[in-house]
Amino acid sequence: MAEDLKLTILKRLADGDVVADTSAAFKDVSVEAVLGALKSLEIQDKVTYETLATEVWTLEAEGRDQLDNGSYEAQIFNAVPAGEEGISIDELKAKFGAKAVLGQGKGFANKWIRKSGTNIVRVAAAIVDQTQADLQTVAATGTHPDASVIKALRGRKLIASKKLLSYAVRKGARFSTELKKQVTDLTTEMLQSGAWKEAEFKKFNFDSLGVSPGSGHLHPLMKVREEFRQVFFETGFEEMPTNSFVETAFWNFDALFVPQQHTARELQDTFFLKDPVAASSLPAIWPDVKRVHESGGYGSIGHRCPWAEDEAKKMVLRTHTTAVSSQMLHKLAQEPYRAAKYFSIDRVYRNETVDATHLAEFHQIEGVIADKNMSLGSLIDFLGVFFEKMGISNLRFKPTYNPYTEPSMEIFSWHDGLKKWVEIGNSGMFRPEMLRPLGLEDGVQVAGFGLSLERPTMIKYGIDNIRDLVGHKVDLGMVESNPACRLDKKMGKEVFQRTDVVA
Repeated sequence: MAEDLKLTILKRLADGDVVADTSAAFKDVSVEAVLGALKSLEIQDKVTYETLATEVWTLEAEGRDQLDNGSYEAQIFNAVPAGEEGISIDELKAKFGAKAVLGQGKGFANKWIRKSGTNIVRVAAAIVDQTQADLQTVAATGTHPDASVIKALRGRKLIASKKLLSYAVRKGARFSTELKKQVTDLTTEMLQSGAWKEAEFKKFNFDSLGVSPGSGHLHPLMKVREEFRQVFFETGFEEMPTNSFVETAFWNFDALFVPQQHTARELQDTFFLKDPVAASSLPAIWPDVKRVHESGGYGSIGHRCPWAEDEAKKMVLRTHTTAVSSQMLHKLAQEPYRAAKYFSIDRVYRNETVDATHLAEFHQIEGVIADKNMSLGSLIDFLGVFFEKMGISNLRFKPTYNPYTEPSMEIFSWHDGLKKWVEIGNSGMFRPEMLRPLGLEDGVQVAGFGLSLERPTMIKYGIDNIRDLVGHKVDLGMVESNPACRLDKKMGKEVFQRTDVVA
């Protein structure tokens, strides 16, 4: 088959100097097969060829439907009887389904029809279905002379672009219509018989690198994650163990002074486990946590609501890595006093509505700084340094409410792709009602901040839809082709001087 294809190309070329659009001349043969034959002939110097790439437009499923049956707006117009009575919107919906809404919208815009109460009536006496005519042009020629028409049809997802490859072929230096089997090795027998004089030797490609071995590729999230880890290490943080995705409601909520009646603890916001439903026991500090919840302490009146042990034992997919931070602070309280800085970067789960900036499963970056004489000003200054080290300097802070921090701030950064301010984190000073039951002594303040890993990654890589970064719709080619992330770190002396504020 391959040899026949080569001979056919050579015979066609013998009749003229150029075989234009070779792939079109072999409609029953794949473009790959034609290319393989041309490469083989080129190695033998029998031909030279040039690749021709042509962009054409093809009709999508809705485009073919409207080509055959008329545009949706024309179908709706034709279904509306002349006169003032018209036809009801419900009748159109029953007859055309989803087409009714699309067709009505275009019909209104074209001023062909209008709404009269619950009915649709005609405005125009007759119409010209230009959309169907434009689709006919595209179907016949693969394009349209008016670029604005192409843009409009593409915007309505009626057409899609397709790249066609073809080849212009010319005679090579050793052109002939005869194919000889090329010899790859010079043998003793050929030297003895003299057959090497008539043989045609296959050229060796000494520049060939061979086939690259298959290998894994780091996802952009993992690249940015590693950059964040290095920033934390550079500023003296220790990494927390976050290998437990399942936590008790006690560590996830109660130890953080989140009331048991809080809406975040409902099924609409949190994933609860079916097996096991609950833990067998609670940490020894649970009576102190219960007392603060019910009657307060440390300057607080508490939540003034009953606290149930069974509610605290429920197992959940952690909604934030602060569940780990609370346990680390409890362990820190068992040691002789020392300042500490902890961080973690791992997955958390929330029962979110999925959209361009939210997923039910995402990564959270969390930092915790425990020391005496900490203040909100110290935290703001550190966050400025932290993001500046990553090249993100356009920040805004907005007061907010968190159950376990007071005061609290949301962190926003400008996103050039979305052209708006995007929330990238939350922060605040942990409440005494949370810290003292964990065992931390008076005078020790803790600042905490949590960031999304996905949103800084979207900013860095110019991605405007989180579903293009994470999930089943991700283009694996994007993972393979994207460069390594290099955050625009600023490592000057002034940066390290400023970190002394929170040391």
